[in-house]
Amino acid sequence: MKSLFLACLAGLFGLMAVPAAAQFTSVDSPTGPITAGPYIIVDAKTGETLLQSGAGAPWYPASLTKLMTIYIVFQELKTGHLKLQTPVPFSAHAASMPPSKLGMAVGTSVTLEQALESLVANSANDVAVALAELIGGSEPAFAQRMTQTAKQLGMTATTFGNANGLPDPGNLSTARDLALLGVALARDFPQYYGYFRTQDFMLGKRLVGHGVKFVRLYAPYAEGLKTGFICASGFNLVGSATRDGRRLIGVALGFRRGDLRDEFLVRLFDQAYALKTGGARPMVWQLRNDGGQPAVVFSQSECGTIRYDMPGDAVWLGTYGTWAVARQVYDNGETELARMGVAHTGKEYILPVTVNKATRQAAIIADLEPGVAERLCASYRARKQFCEVKKPQDFVAPFTAFWR
Repeated sequence: MKSLFLACLAGLFGLMAVPAAAQFTSVDSPTGPITAGPYIIVDAKTGETLLQSGAGAPWYPASLTKLMTIYIVFQELKTGHLKLQTPVPFSAHAASMPPSKLGMAVGTSVTLEQALESLVANSANDVAVALAELIGGSEPAFAQRMTQTAKQLGMTATTFGNANGLPDPGNLSTARDLALLGVALARDFPQYYGYFRTQDFMLGKRLVGHGVKFVRLYAPYAEGLKTGFICASGFNLVGSATRDGRRLIGVALGFRRGDLRDEFLVRLFDQAYALKTGGARPMVWQLRNDGGQPAVVFSQSECGTIRYDMPGDAVWLGTYGTWAVARQVYDNGETELARMGVAHTGKEYILPVTVNKATRQAAIIADLEPGVAERLCASYRARKQFCEVKKPQDFVAPFTAFWR
């Protein structure tokens, strides 16, 4: 079902834009080069641009749109028009939104505070619409306010067609503009900024949320803010961190995997904090937006399909009848890598392989640094256990080469 939904999202954008190679760049990772879209790191206090690539390129903001929804909610709280305990009711329109969502029934409600927590921890599309209707009277009216607010903040290339970031030709932004929004959230609403740390919360007896993984990866410095994905835009993140009393805002767009995006932003923050610029670099508002059409990260045909999309080598540890068995084999391999003293122990990649209508699960440790896969397989073979090194180009659908 999830794959079908992602493919449908891709279809909505299929005729709207074509890939723009200039909007992508190759960046380093521990296991090899990866493709990134626009990115930027900004000093939240001074506005100085510390690092950037393609920051003015047009982009589909996906669920990063919800940062503007949250900005307006903060405005309403600050003026006293709304309270944290104000009920947020769900209309039929709000309840009809596709996942991610809280799944509230028509006519029910949550508190405004729960709504805020769900936007950060669960990126709930139905909640964003419910808030839009509560504040603006209708989602289109609220989207107009979002666009007007963006202009007031200096986000000169940003428009919004809805409150949640689901595919809509009216949702456009740039890394520059999203960095300005991140700066504005920190500057204008310090009393509410802590909500961006929300990882999960209780809704009645139900635990909601998975949070922003970047917060855990860059602990104790990271503060949030928001992830976003639709097929056209790929995996995106606006993050903030405070280190040695200095807050930075980072934007990373257009990745083909969420984990690679998160890891890249961590490296980018480390690099930015190490810079000694003396305030000599351009301010974020001095950067120009480029105009034109956004690039497309995943085409209609490939979005929602199984892909490797990682630069590093992999080890295949066999193919098994159930996911649970394959996962145990993977865990054993991870333990062996740790015993060998490997710092970067790769990523879980349990690959379903179908042959003659039968499906088995291939146990694979993915995205390993050069030479590590060979060392691990040598250890396995010395014990007469199955292990094969695989390259990224070996992962081609329908993956029958991984049947065993």
